[in-house]
Amino acid sequence: MKAHDGMYIDGAWRPAAGRDTIAVVNPVDEQVIAQVPAGTAEDVDAAVRAARAALPGWAATAPAERAARIAALRDVLVARKDEIAATVTAELGAPLPFSQLVHAGVPVLVAGSYAELAASYAFEEKVGNSTVYAEPVGVVGAITPWNYPLHQIVAKVAPALAAGCTVVLKPAEDTPLTAQLFAEAVDEAGVPAGVFNLVTGLGPVAGQALAEHDGVDLVSFTGSTAVGRRIGATAGAAVKRVALELGGKSANVILPSADLAKAVGVGVANVMGNSGQTCSAWTRMLVHTSRYDEAVALAAEAAAKYGDRIGPLVNAKQHARVRGYIEKGVAEGARLVAGGAEAPREQGYFVSPTVFADVTPEMTIAQEEIFGPVVSLIRYEDEDDALRIANGTVYGLAGAVWAGDDAEAVAFARRMDTGQVDINGGRFNPLAPFGGYKQSGVGRELGSHGLAEYLQTKSLQF
Repeated sequence: MKAHDGMYIDGAWRPAAGRDTIAVVNPVDEQVIAQVPAGTAEDVDAAVRAARAALPGWAATAPAERAARIAALRDVLVARKDEIAATVTAELGAPLPFSQLVHAGVPVLVAGSYAELAASYAFEEKVGNSTVYAEPVGVVGAITPWNYPLHQIVAKVAPALAAGCTVVLKPAEDTPLTAQLFAEAVDEAGVPAGVFNLVTGLGPVAGQALAEHDGVDLVSFTGSTAVGRRIGATAGAAVKRVALELGGKSANVILPSADLAKAVGVGVANVMGNSGQTCSAWTRMLVHTSRYDEAVALAAEAAAKYGDRIGPLVNAKQHARVRGYIEKGVAEGARLVAGGAEAPREQGYFVSPTVFADVTPEMTIAQEEIFGPVVSLIRYEDEDDALRIANGTVYGLAGAVWAGDDAEAVAFARRMDTGQVDINGGRFNPLAPFGGYKQSGVGRELGSHGLAEYLQTKSLQF
């Protein structure tokens, strides 16, 4: 696709207020592939004012019509799926088959689910002598990350539109081309002018201006816990709603009765997908001491299969960060059984699929989010020990439990301090709420729970 040199505001592409640009780099070959505008507070203000002006009309639009626009948006995403996948591959570096299946495919499912929910959701209910209305929160400032550039946009914009809110999107500076494609799709789907607006730019400039803008009623942010804290503090000072999907350090708990080969194989695949750049990845593999050595061998064998199948990390900073964590793991006494910090290629931000054994729960690599293709194997003595380790971080986003039967796995999962747990390899469900406990965030995305984030309640008593 051809990069736009302006912002999508009030239904049209308009020149940016300033002349600064952001270089978009292909992480496979480190070459600049495009330039997009670096938005300023002036651009953000124009977008918010457009969203504010469009709010009354869109909020008053019948849910069935909002559903029709979201369905039309889904259809455009389907029609342009090949272009979307190629764009994600170019700016994120994900292998094309993964971009086609996940980066282009999952947003279609999510958009479709919100088209259905917009038409069927109970925006009004009778409670005794009262009528309770679910009304749109207002103008949403959506700030999205680079790791799933289209999914993260759709997971915020689709429920916001279904709720009757209007949106200003500030996408990650590493993957703005996918966001521009989405804006084109919104326009093609016939969403009214001003209902969706796009401002590309840097987080500390455009992102901060959006979070601070007094015309924004809710800030929906996905990214690091550190940035989430700052956004939460800014919003709190203004008594403004927030939805925060933040970091994770998820545990993959393999109970003694589990199919070990399957649990390890799926667990390694989970981390290697998207080159480990997934906040919910099961980066800590917990194995009973009686099966630990076998698990280590299986994990090393599984990781070796991904050497030529995963893409690079998104940028030079992330590349250096992940390699630094690997070096830290070695320095703290963990044992490398696959991969390592040495770059596998001369060009591109690649990191070898890496597996650590003899990891203890207090090590840095077992506590901090690495965001790369790195798995840590931790041994446990009994279920109480496994639970202590699984719950022993500041995060609580996701996880997995494997056991001989689902009931045994569920009993353990119910004791985990985390927002979503896969039982014996459970499949992704676009209707299930996603979000974390503790420092992994505030609120939920996807399904009816995700829609509720963008609604506020009003009751009339009779």
